[in-house]
Amino acid sequence: MTDSPTGPQTWHYGLIARWWAEFNEPADDELKFYREAIERFGEPALDLACGTGRLLIPLLEAGFDVDGIDLSEDMLLFARERAGDEGLDVRLLAQAMHELDPWRKYRTVYICDSFGIGATREEDEEALRRIHAALEPGGALVFSHDLPHSYADHWVYWIPELRDRLPLPWSTGGVRRRAANGDEIELTGRLLDVDSEARLLTMQMRPRLWRDGVVVEEEEHTIRLGMYWQPEILQMLADAGFGPVEVQAAYSGQPAKPDDQTLVFIARR
Repeated sequence: MTDSPTGPQTWHYGLIARWWAEFNEPADDELKFYREAIERFGEPALDLACGTGRLLIPLLEAGFDVDGIDLSEDMLLFARERAGDEGLDVRLLAQAMHELDPWRKYRTVYICDSFGIGATREEDEEALRRIHAALEPGGALVFSHDLPHSYADHWVYWIPELRDRLPLPWSTGGVRRRAANGDEIELTGRLLDVDSEARLLTMQMRPRLWRDGVVVEEEEHTIRLGMYWQPEILQMLADAGFGPVEVQAAYSGQPAKPDDQTLVFIARR
């Protein structure tokens, strides 16, 4: 199974979607941060790029009015199943950020670690415009973003003389974990391409499904990551119509510092 060459490029399908559903739980600081954001800016809220519901489901369980939208139907399938298992009513929609057209307007829209994934710069700009339109006056967009220098292992390949080494070979000794039913899922990855003009990293992931010591399924998926520094994001938010923006070090509540690798942007409509 491989990804379609058209449209947003992410690897959140097939076995990788199952990996997220099986193994990825929210960190305590993440969940606390977004819960407090909703308490601060109000409901209803939208979990944009909600994935398998790792933040959405706990917030629903806590009584918050939250909808979920994600590009991947595979991820949403697991979110629906988990909500059903917990007896929760959940409203989910498969939609790309730059095509955002939700059911209603929101007081809070949050994006956890997913802004800039899969899309072009033009599509990311359109996504911010659509999020702005989906917010009620006074509402807020809250999202995290890893700055380019957080990808330290890949930084050297921005140098033109080293780009001819790409794609890199597949990593050896991938991460392998046992699922609830006894299956094992293994992930290996590699850097595929660096586009300095478009400021994009393209990476690949190869998940394998092991059963009784034998590989019974293997996939390859590609993801495209937009590289944004803080000033460009602030300009994009302003161009989309947002007003004041707070920039914090990730989930700390403290102002961002120059060496921080992950920032949180809080943009008011």
